[in-house]
Amino acid sequence: MLLVCSALTTLVALGFFLVGLADGSVSEFNIVLWIALLGMLSLSVFGGWLLFRRSRWVLALLVLSLSALPCLLAALFVGMLWLTNPHWQ
Repeated sequence: MLLVCSALTTLVALGFFLVGLADGSVSEFNIVLWIALLGMLSLSVFGGWLLFRRSRWVLALLVLSLSALPCLLAALFVGMLWLTNPHWQ
């Protein structure tokens, strides 16, 4: 589950990067930040998968939880909004 959430987080960040390239908001000024962000997210997914395959489950869970935690918290927030149906007035 953490691997799927980490992969989804990486894909969402990659999607924002590609949209930013298309509309020009990713420029020479901030391309290094984007590359570092995407590299760290990809490294987290690949490192967690590699650690899991080498039977280091605790380390794999820790590495994967770094990038999966934002995805899980966002899903919890959206689910809470859906269940409580708040009025924004």
